[in-house]
Amino acid sequence: MQSIHKSVLLNESIEALDLKPGSVVVDATLGGGGHSRKIIDKIGEAGIFVGFDRDISALEKFAEFPISNFQFPNDLQIPIFKKDNIYLVGCNFSEIKKVLEILKIKKVNAILADFGLSSDQLDDAERGFSFQSDGPLNMRMGKSPRMLSNEELTAEYVVNDYPETSLERIFRDFGEEHFAKRIARKIVEKRNEGRIKTTTELVKVISSAVPEKFKHQKVHFATRTFQALRIEVNKELESIEKFLSDSIDILEKEGRLAVISFHSGEDRIAKNTFRENARGCICPKEFPVCRCENKPRVKILTRKPITPSEEEINDNARSRSAKMRVVEKI
Repeated sequence: MQSIHKSVLLNESIEALDLKPGSVVVDATLGGGGHSRKIIDKIGEAGIFVGFDRDISALEKFAEFPISNFQFPNDLQIPIFKKDNIYLVGCNFSEIKKVLEILKIKKVNAILADFGLSSDQLDDAERGFSFQSDGPLNMRMGKSPRMLSNEELTAEYVVNDYPETSLERIFRDFGEEHFAKRIARKIVEKRNEGRIKTTTELVKVISSAVPEKFKHQKVHFATRTFQALRIEVNKELESIEKFLSDSIDILEKEGRLAVISFHSGEDRIAKNTFRENARGCICPKEFPVCRCENKPRVKILTRKPITPSEEEINDNARSRSAKMRVVEKI
């Protein structure tokens, strides 16, 4: 089946990675595969490509070979499929160091991560990501035979079993939802009558909590709540923190790391991680000379994040909030 996903900042990200024939490259979020295909074209047969996606169906859509016939054995039982110079990995990108150790790859020349949700997942009603179609309250990104530690959690469990205070915190912190308290309270009232099991049921509850004048704006009134639940279910921010730290470790000198975020929490983590690793000396200002001997590890190549052009936003409305930051290993 062909992917319907449109890759965001496609040309800008490929240019930022400065790829060369023979490069070793990781696409940490394979998704619809648009970025990956461009990367593979750039590095050629002499290069090595490693593509991560915790959703096995994404790997199957991308592969031009039957992946079940190309299992790469490993002691950790991580689904890895290899053909020629391409490795497809069925797990969270936070496992990047572990997987590269399995593959005996010590350093890489470029890493790309697009933290956005694939349109293939968003438009699959059974996944429960979308408030625009009826489906079960799932929201797990993984569809893998190997269940990772956090993939037992579903949006249905969060909505029906988390305390009201926890729901309010999630909606406020992860969704930046102005009506977090009201939505959390309405959810608790509704679930006392019976479990909330579908996306449609949840949208109705959210609607009852949001004042009428806020229901007809550019951004759908359920967007922030659904985003917050997805982030909580998949522990996305924790995964991003670990991924960024490990990625900087495994970059070759002059290797580049480019990340595309769609949420202020994701972008904040990237910005702060890059700044910390580009700082160098961390001695107090009153010290006349440096005593910490801390050296900068990366050079920030994007003082301001790269954003989509007006033309791209018109072509793909889902790209409107994208921000790309890029660093180079020193």
